[in-house]
Amino acid sequence: MAIDVGGKRTGIAVTDPLQIIATGLGTIEAHRLIEYIKNYLKAEQIERFVVGWPTNWDNTPTHGTPHAAKAIQLLEKNFPRIPVEKVDERYTSKMAKDAILEMGLKKKDRRDKKIVDEVAATILLQEYLRSVQGS
Repeated sequence: MAIDVGGKRTGIAVTDPLQIIATGLGTIEAHRLIEYIKNYLKAEQIERFVVGWPTNWDNTPTHGTPHAAKAIQLLEKNFPRIPVEKVDERYTSKMAKDAILEMGLKKKDRRDKKIVDEVAATILLQEYLRSVQGS
């Protein structure tokens, strides 16, 4: 499960059992993340959490880094048996905006930050899957 943490919203994506393709699950209010995952685990399994780690180009923290750090802390506390992996997310929002533009969505829909957050989480997971599969 990939998690793109924000101050207000969090984008979530998962992969298929063969770990081939990432699919966006949507966005939720950031403060509901743990509750959402607990409900998700009633029907599905999670092998690991892949959390977007926001940094500036010089690797210094951004305004979003504390939100991601808090989410990681909550994940480790509430789901100690599920490993958490931080993944560089510097490019995901830009890639998400570009992908949304290529999808041909209306201008109003392209401005919907919920869509951007969900697509960013999906890209984050797809890039992670690509990196661990070595292709």
